Amino acid sequence: MSRWGLTIPLTGLSLAEHQEIVTSLPALGYTDAWSAETNGTDAFTPLALASQWAPELRLGPAIVPVYTRGPALLAQQAATLADLAPGRFVMGIGTSSDTIVERWNGIPFEEPYKRVRDTLRFLRRALSGEKVKEEYDTFTVKGFKLEKAPDTPPPIVLAALRPGMLRLAAREADGAITNWLAPKDVRTVRSELGEEPELIARLFVCPTENADEARAIGRWMIAAYMTVPVYKAFHEWLGRGEALKAMNDAWAAGDRKRALEVIPDEVVDDLVVHGSPEACRARVREYVENGLTTPVLAIVPGGGLSAADAVRALAPDA
Repeated sequence: MSRWGLTIPLTGLSLAEHQEIVTSLPALGYTDAWSAETNGTDAFTPLALASQWAPELRLGPAIVPVYTRGPALLAQQAATLADLAPGRFVMGIGTSSDTIVERWNGIPFEEPYKRVRDTLRFLRRALSGEKVKEEYDTFTVKGFKLEKAPDTPPPIVLAALRPGMLRLAAREADGAITNWLAPKDVRTVRSELGEEPELIARLFVCPTENADEARAIGRWMIAAYMTVPVYKAFHEWLGRGEALKAMNDAWAAGDRKRALEVIPDEVVDDLVVHGSPEACRARVREYVENGLTTPVLAIVPGGGLSAADAVRALAPDA
């Protein structure tokens, strides 16, 4: 196993409480730490701290929305992390969702494919030190140049859930990021991305042998994600449209309780890794065997383990 990542921050811990855990990660066999950005911490601050706590780790946001910061600010933040972790930072960008972009931030969620493409092209030029003056389809930049471009421009990877974005990642980026998929789905994603580019996936892992506990947690998470249009479309493409139809219908009708009840156990077991720590590690390796380059564990509290204990129990070298 070449790479084994962890999502930070961990649920239930403040950023300040992460220092000891993050410092321990390389010795446990973790190679990467990846942040996220929804309604908790921002994507960059946890990585800035991790860059100093564990200089061996590769770091990246999975992902930063391309709408909620201007292009120049995205370049500045990427350059800052590249300076803190030279040669060890990967910039992950994506559309995010209409909920985060439009409902929470009041920004129109328009032409997502073009916005990601344009941001990728701008960042390539800006992070190489070029002065950018360009009219893109979705924004215009008039003469921006980084005060200090990174000595080593960071790779850029794209959040990609369906063929169009996967093909863009294959053509112009350094890899793709996905999530909420089963091991068998990796082959479907690879069919569009190709065999060569890096494929990163956040895997939700609940280390408990109580299947009812794991499935109850998983149903809440699946309902929250799979009713969002981008994820609904993703799973229709993957072939789960019929399996999730009853959930989506109940959710659309405002019946949240019913929506949870009708999610099949098989779907939860497909999409949420659960069981003993040994079983969870074996399941993660199934993803790799099917073509995943970099598994990134998102630890879901369960089984009575503390966050630190779960990190240790799920380490590849455990």
